Amino acid sequence: MAKVKFHSGEAVPLEMHKVRIVQKLSLAPIERRLEAIREAGNNTFLLKNRDIFLDMLTDSGVNAMSDKQQAAMMEADDSYAGSETFTKLENKIRDIFQMEYFLPVHQGRAAENIISRVFVTPGSIVPMNYHFTTSKAHIVLNGGSVEEIIIDEGLQVTSQCPFKGDMDVGKLQTLISTHGAAKIAYVRIETGTNLIGGQPHSLANLREVSRVCRKNGILLVFDASLLADNLHFIKDREAECRGMSVRDITKAIAGLTDIIYFSARKLGCARGGGICTNSRDAFMKMRELVTLYEGFLTYGGMSIREIEALTVGLEETMDEDMISQGPQFIEYMVNDLARQGVPVITPAGGLGCHLDAMAFLPHVPQTEYPAGALASALYLVSGVRGMERGSISEQRNEDGSEVYSNMELLRLAVPRRVFTLSQLKYAVDRIVWLYQNRDLIGGLKFVEEPSMLRFFFGKLEATSGWQAKLVAKFRKDFGDSL
Repeated sequence: MAKVKFHSGEAVPLEMHKVRIVQKLSLAPIERRLEAIREAGNNTFLLKNRDIFLDMLTDSGVNAMSDKQQAAMMEADDSYAGSETFTKLENKIRDIFQMEYFLPVHQGRAAENIISRVFVTPGSIVPMNYHFTTSKAHIVLNGGSVEEIIIDEGLQVTSQCPFKGDMDVGKLQTLISTHGAAKIAYVRIETGTNLIGGQPHSLANLREVSRVCRKNGILLVFDASLLADNLHFIKDREAECRGMSVRDITKAIAGLTDIIYFSARKLGCARGGGICTNSRDAFMKMRELVTLYEGFLTYGGMSIREIEALTVGLEETMDEDMISQGPQFIEYMVNDLARQGVPVITPAGGLGCHLDAMAFLPHVPQTEYPAGALASALYLVSGVRGMERGSISEQRNEDGSEVYSNMELLRLAVPRRVFTLSQLKYAVDRIVWLYQNRDLIGGLKFVEEPSMLRFFFGKLEATSGWQAKLVAKFRKDFGDSL
């Protein structure tokens, strides 16, 4: 991905690929979108794809494959055991991460399940820079608890801090001194922290965290699912790394960690995932669970065609043009929105553009889920599906009281090599119009609430008739336009 300056002076991200396969989109009228979001219980996860124009829910499993990945899928060796396809992936893991042992799984949360079952015990603690929904759920299910010790800047919506995903090393040392190293199941670092705006960590911070862990004999577990974006930011923002290749930065990261796991639905633009380590002891503890929960050790719940695609995708992740496209598209979108006064997370991170719902809708209290309401409203006026990353994504306390998120965000994911710049400009235009008419948006309340991972399945309804008013205003301003 390159950034070029136009004659007008505008700097524009330039795609370093061409599109060779297309998929037809549809944009339903706003009246149908109102029916669709109500049928889905104001939960964008429950919308049908036929009712969506731009799907910015996630980058998980929806990144575009390259021509080389598609070609590799035709070479797959479908042997149940001893597959040459798996051997290719295993060798690629050793080459990129310099780790001897590799366990395949069907996706990232499967890796979290296995790691938690092996290393988390009742009463144990897992310090981390910030939690992800499924990682926290698996830790809690196995009797552990999570301690988030991200740096203070990580929870500031607008900031100039280049690495808001860094862990507070002083807090880590205090935590170990207070509870003792034996009570720490492992320390988890999430690259490209998902729930606070895709914010990266630095290599220097990881080095310090690793030093503390090794001094105290504590495992350092690294969630590499969003590694591609974080590699771009380390090379772009960390002065000491600008002369390093992407491959060398990756090896430096791997050398500081004990276990790396990832979702290939994000890293590698395929499906599946894996766990890597140089510890034979850790490998042997996890190996039996892979066979029990995922499948045999040479496929781990993945199709062999996906394994071939992942092998190529991991190699392509070492290409600066590949890893820079997402961050540069996101930066363009964030800067355009900020220029027009729309509250967004800054600096621009990876994964997607994140709208600050509490600043966007200051009149909607957290008790009425502003991020969820904003997701519903944006879909209504644009056909763009985003993801709520706020209090709906949290889980109630055991006594039934609500847990309010540190941030109320609407995430607009930008899958790699999927959208065009004109499509992002359309999304920006509708967001700006919505911000100008934000007073029309009201809150949501649960009418069907699962006890766990409610953001996937829960249903909500509007707390007033605000959606019909928004449709009426849209029709007044846009006429017959979709």
